[in-house]
Parts: sequence; structure tokens; C-alpha cells
Amino acid sequence: MFNRHPHRIARRALIGAGLAVPFAGPFRPALAQGAYPSRPVRVIVPWAPGGAVDTLARRISQKLSEQLGQTFVVENKSGATGTIGAGEAARAAPDGYTLLAMDNTYAMLPYLFSRLPFDQAAAFQPITVTAFSPVLLAVGEKSPYRDLASLIAAAKRDPEKLTYGTGGIGSAPHFATLAFERAAGVKLYHVPYRGAGEAVIGVLSGNVDLVMLSPGSALGNIRGGQLRPLAISGDRRVTALPDVPTFTEAGLQGFSVINWSGLAAPKGTPDAIVGQLHREVVRALAAPDMKAFIADLGSEPGGIAPAAFSALLTEEAARWREVAAAGGIERQ
Repeated sequence: MFNRHPHRIARRALIGAGLAVPFAGPFRPALAQGAYPSRPVRVIVPWAPGGAVDTLARRISQKLSEQLGQTFVVENKSGATGTIGAGEAARAAPDGYTLLAMDNTYAMLPYLFSRLPFDQAAAFQPITVTAFSPVLLAVGEKSPYRDLASLIAAAKRDPEKLTYGTGGIGSAPHFATLAFERAAGVKLYHVPYRGAGEAVIGVLSGNVDLVMLSPGSALGNIRGGQLRPLAISGDRRVTALPDVPTFTEAGLQGFSVINWSGLAAPKGTPDAIVGQLHREVVRALAAPDMKAFIADLGSEPGGIAPAAFSALLTEEAARWREVAAAGGIERQ
């Protein structure tokens, strides 16, 4: 298991609020008088289908539908680094019938855009994190780099010679690689693609040297031998990739980026509904099939309380401010 988040606020939150939250009581039909939900719930995913956020949102929505007796429908509203979908969710009525599936990219938005169509710090009421995922650094099967130390040494010898692919400027992999550059004291050359899938293809084809992403986006290529993971973030190795060392084990201190996915509701959503959704997500995450699903993605279940999720968002915003400044990210 890896540390779900490297900072103290998140550690306290996980210890005090994670899966120790009591499960919801016995099932009650959703159509009971005054019960929530009494009609279908929209879960807006601000990314295209097939990504990590979308995959988790669909599985969680399926479990919530089973538990609450109403359909939780995933709608993909992609574009503009997640701001199109987030904007639509922010404008929705705060009644619990529109939710946003967000990830750590949300904490990066103030450093990507000079103006957003919503108040990034106050538009949403966080519900909980659904999963925490480490970040791995991978190269292609024909790469000369067999370990992290040799790659870092080459990058130090020839600044900006080694290339890395991402899903675009300001994407989570872009920020993660900038954080890696800071920790390793190297300078790489950024090659932005239109999506993370294309960035992986860039590594597989040899057009770029490396990529940084969550395990769930790369396990197929890793198990097939096309990608060679050199290190993974977190304080322990993950069950899905037991032979991949942590960055610390590979000799690099100070790189502690952990991705996360979660659910949020428009600001003003009643506390009772937010609390109920939190309890139901915790219940879903405790199910054996969900545990197995998340473990197979190389991730760990979330479940932290809404207040702890709010604290995590605040801390992440401060973290990525420093990375954006050091990496020369310019607001659009």
C-alpha cells in the first residue's frame, strides 16, 4: 500500500475519517416520502470516456444506483481542461441531483486560466475522494534506461534532450513531470499531445522518451511488455506492480505526487445530502468487488470526510502553485 497523500493534513484526515466512517443503515427504498434520491442523479465527468476519472465514476455510480435504488447516470462533458463539465455542474441546482467527478486537475485550474467560468475555490461542496492513485514513470521497451538512476544521470548530462509526453499543457501528467524535474534537478523537453492515450503511444513508438501517469492507464502495456516502469510514487510498492520500486527506493527523495479522483456537489447542497452521499460512497468502497477493482488499477480506496476533502483541495492548490511558478506555466 502507498501513502494516500504525502502531506500531514491528508494523513490526519485519512486516519480520522477514512473507511472508519460508519456504513449507511439498512436499505430503504429511495421513493419513500421525502427520501433522497427520488429521481435519477447526474454525475458529470469533465473528461472524455475511458480515462481513469471516467472509469471510477462509472463504477461508483453503478454501486450507488444499487444501494440507493435510483440511477446515477454518468455524462461526459469534456473540453478546456475539465472546465466545461465543471462549469455545467457549478451552474446546476444545489439539490443533490447533479454531481461532479473531479480529480487533482481541479486544484491546478487557477494556474492554467486567468479567468474561469466559476469560482474555483467556492463553487463546490466536496463529498469524498473515491480513490488515490500513485504516479509512475515509464519508458518504452526499447529504451536504454533500465532504472531511474540512469535516466536521471542522462537528463543531467544533456538538459532538455530527454523528452516526455503528456495529455497537454496543464494536464495532471504535465504538472507531475514538472514536480519530478524539481525533485530530480533535471530539465526535460515537453511534448504535449491531445490526450494521455496519445502520449503513451508516443512512448511506445519511440517518439518521446518517457511518460508519467497513473498505473490504471498503463497496466495493459506494462503487463504486455511494451512499457517499462522505472519508479512509482508513494511510500510502499503497489500490489498490482510489486516489482516496481518507489521513487525513494530508486534513489530519488522528495517526489511524493499522488493522484486522486473524487465527487463534489454544487455549493449550497444540503449537508444532509452531502453526508448521505459520503456514507454511501464509503459503503460502496468497502464492497469486496470494489476493493478488487480499485486494487487492480494500482490504486487505493478513498472515503475521507467532506471536511478532510476540502482541506486536501486547499493543500493541493498551494502545492501546485509552486510547481506552476517553477515550471513557467502561463495562464491562458
